[in-house]
Amino acid sequence: MPSSSLLDKAAKSKYMDLKTFGITQAMYIWVDGSGQSLRCKTRSLDKEIKEISDLPMWNFDGSSTGQAEGSNSDCFLKPCAMFNDPFRGAPNKLVLCEVLSYKMEPVATNKRQTCQEVMARVKDDHPWFGIEQEYTLLDVDGHPFGWPKQGFPGPQGPYYCAVGTGNVYGREVVEAHYRACIYAGITISGTNAEVMPAQWEFQVGPCEGIKMGDHLWMARFLLHRVCEDFGVVASFDPKPMNGDWNGAGCHCNYSTEKMRLPGGFDEINNAVEKLSKRHNYHIQAYDPQGGKDNMRRLTGLHETSSIFDFSSGIANRQASIRIPRHVGEDKCGYLEDRRPSSNCDPYTVTEAIARTTILNEEGDIALELNY
Repeated sequence: MPSSSLLDKAAKSKYMDLKTFGITQAMYIWVDGSGQSLRCKTRSLDKEIKEISDLPMWNFDGSSTGQAEGSNSDCFLKPCAMFNDPFRGAPNKLVLCEVLSYKMEPVATNKRQTCQEVMARVKDDHPWFGIEQEYTLLDVDGHPFGWPKQGFPGPQGPYYCAVGTGNVYGREVVEAHYRACIYAGITISGTNAEVMPAQWEFQVGPCEGIKMGDHLWMARFLLHRVCEDFGVVASFDPKPMNGDWNGAGCHCNYSTEKMRLPGGFDEINNAVEKLSKRHNYHIQAYDPQGGKDNMRRLTGLHETSSIFDFSSGIANRQASIRIPRHVGEDKCGYLEDRRPSSNCDPYTVTEAIARTTILNEEGDIALELNY
């Protein structure tokens, strides 16, 4: 597989320094028909873009992204969130878009619209979300970056939050991505090396309402784009390596205003009780395959709970819901839902949590999952 890292970056910089004479390049970005991958294309606009309303709708060939039939292939891109472009620099923009069908209705993988409707209904509760996005860096051959080509590194133990050659793999990518997110205007709050070598995590949030999904999807796009420059691949597979290796999750930290206020611990416990009664509903919402991807990860091993059972506890990383120890001591704060998979749709995750804990929706479903 050819790698863009083999191309001459110095040659490219000569062109990137050229004047654009008032033209703004706006890169439109959207989730494709897989519900996991991102697509993008760029248009020229003859003005500086200051508001999302300055951006026109656009279209694309939905038959090439799994979002339309070839006989009626036009889909529409509706700009919904705008970020600074760290690759082209000011005044250029990255534009996150919803995908609409030819009927101007959301396509199946456009989960943002229903999420936004729910967030509008719960806005007075001021729901905050913070998501811990785990991912794995792969070489272009699909093998974890830095691992011996015909074998494995030493067992897990020295890699989490590690430093030093042989303990960390790909820090250059992580640092570049962190700065790109800051420049773009994403609410990135931290990063660290994870338990499996070549596995990393970045945290986005706290974000209120719909912004959580917007910021996490754009942070994922930036990671893929940074990886292009370094000739590596970012994988959001929840269990990229079989065996005694940790999987990858997308833990969702969550609170409402009442939970954050003094004495909010009762509100947290109430939310946990509501979540316990809809475990299967949430499992189905927490990965794009309705739980099948997460089944490889949520085994009860490697700091996970069982996919078939709900559990909760203070400082328990093998529970479905973890209450941080300091929250238990302060009697207010937030909870951590550890069930979402690394390839989840954050719009679906946050919508499901709001529906269950704020709108008090009830009723569970039956899951047909087998090992």
